[in-house]
Amino acid sequence: MPAVIQAPRRAEPECPCFRGKLRPWRNVAQQPVDCPVPGYELSMERAWRNWTWQEKYPGYAELQSYFAHLDKELSLSKDCVFNCKVVLAEFDEDSARWYVETASGTWVRAKYLIPAIGFASKPHMPAWTGLDSFRGRIYHSSAWPANGSGGCGVDVRGRRVAVIGTGSTGIQIIQQWAKEADEVYVFQRTPNTALPMRQERLLDSSVQKPNSEVSELKRRDVFKKSLNTFGGLSTDCIWRDAMDDTPAQREATYERLYAQGGLGFWNASYQDLMSNAEANLEAYCFWARKTRARIDDPKLKDLLAPLAPLHAFGAKRPSLEQDFYEQFNKPHVHLIDVRETPILGLAPSGIMTNSGTHEVDIIAIATGFDSVIGGIREMGIKDADGVPLHHRWDQGGISSYLGMMVSRCPNMFLPYSAHSPSVFSNGPTTIELQASWIMDVIRQMERRHVAFIDVKKEAEQAWINEVADAAENTLVPTANSWYMGANIPGRRVEPLFFMGGLPRYRQRCREALDSDLHDFHLTFR
Repeated sequence: MPAVIQAPRRAEPECPCFRGKLRPWRNVAQQPVDCPVPGYELSMERAWRNWTWQEKYPGYAELQSYFAHLDKELSLSKDCVFNCKVVLAEFDEDSARWYVETASGTWVRAKYLIPAIGFASKPHMPAWTGLDSFRGRIYHSSAWPANGSGGCGVDVRGRRVAVIGTGSTGIQIIQQWAKEADEVYVFQRTPNTALPMRQERLLDSSVQKPNSEVSELKRRDVFKKSLNTFGGLSTDCIWRDAMDDTPAQREATYERLYAQGGLGFWNASYQDLMSNAEANLEAYCFWARKTRARIDDPKLKDLLAPLAPLHAFGAKRPSLEQDFYEQFNKPHVHLIDVRETPILGLAPSGIMTNSGTHEVDIIAIATGFDSVIGGIREMGIKDADGVPLHHRWDQGGISSYLGMMVSRCPNMFLPYSAHSPSVFSNGPTTIELQASWIMDVIRQMERRHVAFIDVKKEAEQAWINEVADAAENTLVPTANSWYMGANIPGRRVEPLFFMGGLPRYRQRCREALDSDLHDFHLTFR
């Protein structure tokens, strides 16, 4: 159903800004995705028929080109309003419509609301003192300039730089800046169990001939397999427990997965890797042995890849790296353990810790996102009772039905957000599954002339319980990770995502459709 737009007015660009300087919303330019192609693309034929990937793990520039290709093939831009921030969305039961307000004063009225903002649209900025006093430049990894040396967006040649955080974007920044800057200070809280990416150029591969039989067969095979694997990828885990194999067999398996590169060492390993502490520890020890061999300094070995894990392997997301650990063998790259020397704040000349001030010219803040709730808060979503949704979630915990709908938020669908497989599955696979489900629900409503549907509380609670039960069957809750919302001070620690696998999730979605919308209150007009 078309939305009605009232009082149209051009919206001003909304971008993160530090010290009054506009920083365009953009992730680190060279950071590749961690899912290999063709898995990281839409499965509809028009999306890939005339498309050729250049790298196994495409980076920012190639993804931008792919999105432009999708726009050309699917004519997406004509239905979009860009540079427009939503500040309020509330449902009116009398009119059975959502009313959405933008920062420019434009109002939109629509029967259905789909906040497709994902789970990581709100950057997390720690509340350090002295941020405004720093005389140099500060960049958050989510607000990155497009140009600069090395394609990384920030010219650090001849500069002293600091990177705060060693998650996925922190690793990418460190790998680049260590090759260019005069001095690099890396502030690490928890070591990342990063895995080798093994990036490949694909231009000479026969798979990359856009219209070749090989390309089409490979793609169709990948898409078909992805629907039935735990993580929505073309490869699945090993469907036996680690201790079912002999030590020699396990060692050979770890060697094979590690040599292949990518996240397979984590998500294509033994089925009990994330549920059996003994199997998990053995995998970690293999990783630590491989990683420590790449680091020269004994003290740095213990900080970057300690012999005893600080948390279960994979309970915090492993990142992919290309030459991250080798950078710490360079004399101008320094590692600061913030567990021992915490950051006290910023000074005009640099970063203050309890051991002194590290003087730098440029700071990259790679502290991640306020996952799920942050984006909802920014949009100002209110339920049918006028209660802000983020207040409900802050006070009572995340609530959802299949990770796509929320009680008292009629006709609102939340794809790729809370309580869905999202971060534990391949993004495109999950998004296509959810998009199909949403369209099927809307078709049922339109066919039956339903004005709006509202999830029953008991159905919502049943899904909350299933999300919690799935998490408890893993080692994930044993770590204070952003998977559990633990990266945000004061946030309730709870599973933000469904950890039961994509096949089980597909089954639940199918059951909901087959039940004739039994889990909803239906209102007819």
